[in-house]
Amino acid sequence: GMLSCTQQELIRESWRRVSGSPVQHGVVLFSRLFDLDPDLLPLFQYNCKQFASPQECLAAPEFLDHIRKVMLVIDAAVSHLEDLPCLEEYLCNLGKKHQAVGVKLESFSTVGESLLYMLEKCLGAAFSPDVREAWIKLYSAVVKAMQRGW
Repeated sequence: GMLSCTQQELIRESWRRVSGSPVQHGVVLFSRLFDLDPDLLPLFQYNCKQFASPQECLAAPEFLDHIRKVMLVIDAAVSHLEDLPCLEEYLCNLGKKHQAVGVKLESFSTVGESLLYMLEKCLGAAFSPDVREAWIKLYSAVVKAMQRGW
């Protein structure tokens, strides 16, 4: 289903609180992701070097670049709430890239949980059930488009 106008507004409003410091919030998201699923750590290798710990990974410049990219994807989705289909092809290709490096589709539900965790940490009391619901809907739409690349 489509996002209602109210849901779009809730997403835009809450994203404004996050988007001022994307890397800082992205680190919260990925710290949570590695807490929930430590097995994802080996997916992030640069120059064939494996990270010894999530902390080491989260401090690596290459990984911080990945965090920046992830936050830009969310930003793009938030910027195109009334026309998400225009991102289909881009997201489908993004899905292909993730499959190519060995990411499993199931991992995206854990990424979704980590996104909600980060939003809740950032927004506090402003992270209402309605805000949560709106973000779940948006995230599902993004993942659905990426899945087409699998």
